[in-house]
This record gives sequence, structure tokens and C-alpha cells, in this order.
Amino acid sequence: MKLIHLQRIFSPDVKNSGGDQLLLKGWQIMDIFQLAAEGYSIRKIASLTGHSRNTVKKYLQSEEIPKRKPSPLRPSKLDPFKPLLYYLVVEKKVENCEVLLRKLREHGYKGGKSILKDYVKTLRPPKEPPAVMRYETFPGEQAQVDFGECKFKDASGNVKKLYCFVMTLSYSRDMYVEFVPRATAETFIQCHIRALIYFGGAPRRILYDNAKIIRIGTDANGRPLWHSLLLDLSKICGFLPTLCRPYRPQTKGKVESGIKYVKRNFWPAREFTNLEDLNQQALAWCQEVAARRHGTTGERPCDRRKEEKLLPLPEIAKLAPYLVSHCKVQRDGFVSYEGVLYGLPWTLAGREVEVCNKNGLLEFSYRGEVVACHYRSALQQRIMPLPGQWAGLPKAVPKRAKNPPLAYQLAAPAVQVRALAEYEALLGGMPL
Repeated sequence: MKLIHLQRIFSPDVKNSGGDQLLLKGWQIMDIFQLAAEGYSIRKIASLTGHSRNTVKKYLQSEEIPKRKPSPLRPSKLDPFKPLLYYLVVEKKVENCEVLLRKLREHGYKGGKSILKDYVKTLRPPKEPPAVMRYETFPGEQAQVDFGECKFKDASGNVKKLYCFVMTLSYSRDMYVEFVPRATAETFIQCHIRALIYFGGAPRRILYDNAKIIRIGTDANGRPLWHSLLLDLSKICGFLPTLCRPYRPQTKGKVESGIKYVKRNFWPAREFTNLEDLNQQALAWCQEVAARRHGTTGERPCDRRKEEKLLPLPEIAKLAPYLVSHCKVQRDGFVSYEGVLYGLPWTLAGREVEVCNKNGLLEFSYRGEVVACHYRSALQQRIMPLPGQWAGLPKAVPKRAKNPPLAYQLAAPAVQVRALAEYEALLGGMPL
């Protein structure tokens, strides 16, 4: 008898007396067909293999190999949280599994991340990113900057927006994130300075995505015309501003499309009380990201950052003038700064003042002289009056005497009276 698997025939896991209904493995089925091909009867095959005669008959007479019935689904630890996941992924567009896992943990989820990833794949549409060529940079060679909008709901349910600044060091992938209420060139430059101080130096080049607040246009040769504030800062810090190729955001890919990365990983379901609280959370998140192993480099950004050869920054005194904002005082003596109205002396109405934030204390200056100080408000849409703000303001302004415009009539010119003889002479002696 030519039987290859005889040593496994009588193993306890396949023997089933009394009409077994177990599905056999592939080698067990081959043994049955091989014995049948050699002329053995069903009774003999059942005796040799240890299977019941009904089982042997079922496999020999079946037109196809019997298939296992699907086993009933076992309850998953994720089942009670699937409605919440559907709400977050489909309704709130939260697709990052790290964020989803954090939210589920807050609601008592005890399972792992693998089953979470498998279920989330069924809820979000598949993505097919286009192929791009990877470009690696040397330590200290480049940083990439992105700037965009992030929307949120305030305590009253109103949808508002903040502007997000992201700078990423291309070699280490270490990043800096800051939220600001205004999208002006001044705030953009101030974010630059705070990012460079956070990194402890400046790269040799900074790559931008055609931001209108720093590129005011192009010259006749198509070269970018940079904002004067950015040019001054680049000369002081030693970096070269550069634009990525138009319609090619992949050339700025190491910032991971900056704002998109923040919106997918940090922003979803984020809760904060004010702007300072939000920026503190953003810096803490940056440090968390820096401590994770990067998927491309295989190393932690905080470790690779030690290899960055950044240019040393100038003295803070040279950077201080760029940390000053300019605001115009309204007719009522208030100036709007970061969504808050701060009171100034009424005599400055209509004038432009400088605002400097010194660790939460706002100094308002006019022509180099400090005219008022306010503690930075933690809440927006507030009014912060200044003691004695309207001192000396006249209660009533004297009205000007109304003098309507006048026209002037000139005296008629005197008409010279001539003698009749003069007229006769003009007519050539003809009698009148």
C-alpha cells in the first residue's frame, strides 16, 4: 500500500467515532482519495483512516470539497464603541487612529489599536497617492514652512478660525506649531522668530508654499518679490528664502503638508480654553511627535535634531524690533489686538501705536514712549479699559460757527462816453 501520510492517520485530532461531521484537512482528504483509487472499500478506508464511513462516503461522493460553515462572530471589545467611531470618522472626519484611540480610552475602551485600524479602514475611502521622487537633505540644510486656517467652535457654538504656523526641519523632521489670531506679515515673521528660538538656530534655507503674505509678487523675470520684513529677517539670521515649485506641494513634502498633518493628528476634537492654552498644548504635542520613531527615517526626530548643524541666532536685541506689532487707535480710544479691545489715552485716537508682548504683559508705545500697559487677556471679544483713559476729555465740543460760502458781485465797468465827431471819423466822414 502506497500511503504517504499513514504516520498521521490515527492522530487524536482527526479520529472521530460515531459519524463525525468535522471538516478534514487537505492531506487527510488526499489519503481518502488515494486509498479509493487503489481499490479499497469505504469500510476499509474508514478503518485505515479512523474516520467514520459517513465521512468517507461524503468526501468520495461529493462533487466538490465540502467547505466549512462560517463560525459565528465572537463579540469584540470594539463593538460598544462602533457608533462613536462612526460619528468621529464619518461625521467629524477624524481619521487618525492615534486620535481615535485616545478618544476611545476616555470612554473606557480596553482593546488594542490593531482591531481599531482594521475597522477604521472600512469607514474611510481608500487613498491612492501619486508617485513622487524623494529628496533628502543634509543636517541644517533646510526647513519647510506652511501656514493655513483651522476652524473651531467657541463656547457659544459659533464657528471661528485661527491661523496655524508650522515649521519643520527637513533632516530631523522636528517641528514647531503655533496658532495666531491674525494672518499678517508681522505675525508670520514673529512665528519665524519663535520657531528659530525653539530650534536653537536657523537652517541655511527655508522653503515656502507661495504664501501671499510673504511673497508680494514677481519681477519682470518671474523671480519672487519678498516682503521687506522677511528679507530683513533672512539677512539677520542668515537663511535664504526659497519657493517650492508651483502646483508641486510634493517638493515641500517633509513638512507633511504642514496644516494637513496638524488637522489630522492634533486638531480633531481638541479642547482648549484660550490661545495660550492651545499653544501650550501644541508645543507639548510637538515634543510627543519628536519622541516617536519616524516612519521614514526610522529614528526619533529628537535624536536626529542633535545632528542638525543650525546657524547661530543673533542677539535678541536685533530680533526684538520684529516682535513688535503695529495697531491703530480707534476714535473711542481703544485698540484691537488679538480679538481684544485695550484702552489707551483718548489723545491717541487715530494714531498708530506699537504693541510688544513681554511674557503676557502688553506694552503700548507711541513714538518710543510707553503710553499704557495691559495684562494679556485670556479671553477674546473682551474690553479692557485703561484707568483714567478719558481724563481731560471735553464733555462738550464747542460748535463751529456756520459761515455759509458767499459769492461776490463785482462793480460794472465804467463806459467811456465819446464825442459824435469821433464816430464820424471812424466811419470815414459819413454823416451819422
